[in-house]
Amino acid sequence: MKNEWYQINNIDVLDTPAIVIYLDRVKKNIQTLIQSVDDVARLRPHIKTHKSPEVTSLMLEVGIRKFKCATIAEAEMLTLAEAPDVLLAYQPVGPKAKRLLNLVQKYPRTKFSCLIDNHHTAAELSKIFVKGACTIAVYIDLNVGMNRTGIAPENAFDLFKRCETLKGIQVVGLHTYDGHIRDVDLNLRSKRCNEAFARVVNLQQEISKKGKKLIIVAGGSPTFSIHSKRNEIECSPGTFVYWDKGYEQILSEQRYLPAALLVTRVISKPEPNIICIDLGHKSIASENSLTDRISFLNASNLKPIGHSEEHMVLRVEDDHDYKVGDVLYGVPYHVCPTVALHDQTAIVENHAVVKYWETLSRNRRITV
Repeated sequence: MKNEWYQINNIDVLDTPAIVIYLDRVKKNIQTLIQSVDDVARLRPHIKTHKSPEVTSLMLEVGIRKFKCATIAEAEMLTLAEAPDVLLAYQPVGPKAKRLLNLVQKYPRTKFSCLIDNHHTAAELSKIFVKGACTIAVYIDLNVGMNRTGIAPENAFDLFKRCETLKGIQVVGLHTYDGHIRDVDLNLRSKRCNEAFARVVNLQQEISKKGKKLIIVAGGSPTFSIHSKRNEIECSPGTFVYWDKGYEQILSEQRYLPAALLVTRVISKPEPNIICIDLGHKSIASENSLTDRISFLNASNLKPIGHSEEHMVLRVEDDHDYKVGDVLYGVPYHVCPTVALHDQTAIVENHAVVKYWETLSRNRRITV
């Protein structure tokens, strides 16, 4: 019988729980991303999903040169992979600002930038970078409804003018993340996205009247289908590289393949219709409801009824006779924080585990 695409023939070498990466699918997803835009130079993928120098290298090999990240460790991982352009999509506050300076000084071959959304932070960055005899490029972070970080576009022109007077920083662009817009209906999602983006364009035009044209970095995965059609902005999807069940359900127009699975084993059968697997909170993102954490490809008849640090308990919904030692393959609903729970990923090619990659930037610090 022909193997299912996810089946691992040398499964006996793989300890569980484990996250496994199907390399051919990763490469296919990267190609699908490139084919979705008119110019690869408009891609600035977020690396929060994979956190891997090896995956970064796969993107570099096909012409992607710009990247986005959220931590200093992720930024350092990118430069260790020889990424030439790295945006820290986070406002560095406190010791993080000094770490960013250290990063810039240690790795001069990489062009670094970061976000700011208020004058106080901009002024602190200015002092730190002037003292370090360096200049950091900054993007003004705009809040278009996510209400997580950023300044409203209508209030940002004054911040731009004040930042222009500061030494040690250089305003090069505008950044907006509209991750709150995730309607299943693409028409509705497009309408809301366009309305939010119009506010960003208005600010860009206001600033351009002062003789400065700023780059716009916009969106993530949910609005990538819309922003990718705008030929003068950079787009920053991240989940595409591994994909997950959550976005598969919401973003049906995006044709990426699940490329990262959780492999787990049945470790106990306390009742005839109940099994326990070795997939606890420490191995899979658990912020969603219990029934929306994993979708099993080879066991759709299981219903999670309990979850703790090292165990997941499931009810068998039919008369299937699961045995201790049986292997289950599941797609996580939220792959990004799931990857961060694993210090390494098992790489699968031709239905076999062939090597392991370190999830290098899951750490908060590499060297800087």
